Amino acid sequence: MKRILIIGHKGQLGHILMSIPSPYQRIGIDLPEHDITDPQDIIPTIQQLRPDAVINPAAFTNVDAAEADPDVAYQVNAHGAGHVARACHQLHIPLIHISTNEVFDGSARQPYDEWDQPHALSTYARSKLAGEQAVRFYHDDVRIVRIAWLFAPGGNNFPGKIVAAARKYGALRVVDDEFGNPTYAPDLAAALMRLFELEAPPGIYHITNSGTCSRYEFAVSVLKYMGMADIPVTPIPHTAWQRPSQPPLRAILANRAAARLGIQLRAWQEAVADWAQQQQRIKS
Repeated sequence: MKRILIIGHKGQLGHILMSIPSPYQRIGIDLPEHDITDPQDIIPTIQQLRPDAVINPAAFTNVDAAEADPDVAYQVNAHGAGHVARACHQLHIPLIHISTNEVFDGSARQPYDEWDQPHALSTYARSKLAGEQAVRFYHDDVRIVRIAWLFAPGGNNFPGKIVAAARKYGALRVVDDEFGNPTYAPDLAAALMRLFELEAPPGIYHITNSGTCSRYEFAVSVLKYMGMADIPVTPIPHTAWQRPSQPPLRAILANRAAARLGIQLRAWQEAVADWAQQQQRIKS
């Protein structure tokens, strides 16, 4: 049985990758035992484990905190990603590296294709773009998978924060001029495994749930499926919600490359409904 190494297996995507049904054996590493920013640790560790493939969802994802601490963001998202790619190159094994829609500035009127030129604005986005460049510099057998608005049952994510805020305050104000593609971790994890099964060629893939929405529409859908539709939600412009880092307002991803392989995820609304069922099961 082939073995896949999941780096960052304690995170919301890594946890799902370890637990979903798959023909592959999964092994996971994460902090504090192993640190991808330390090449003297991570490269020998991967070499000793000798997996048949690697998936790397490990990242510094606190977008606002990256503005205050850019060194940490770059150490993890750029240098750390490069260290993982170096180890994979030495072992001659395929790598899936997880990136983000935020490598685009959101100024395009149409969804971004895999071949469109990135233009990262925030510190977080620039560090993730640097990570893409690093893994392709060190290794040829790489599939960069860009995602957006990742969420999983029990994880620290937008839907969970919406539900918690609704219960605490009884009313919400949510930005209605930021648009994206929600990405449900269980659906994404199955798609990543499918890339290996199909021996997908190296390159860039955009894999999100189908359809797009605003943050406001996302929040309203979450409350609906959680049985909290009575909670009032007021749409506001992004300028009314001050934060250290402004994400791109319309960094919508188009799935071209994965779709050609038959990989297309279900509608984001169906994924939210499934998330709500799983979330209520966790809480019960």
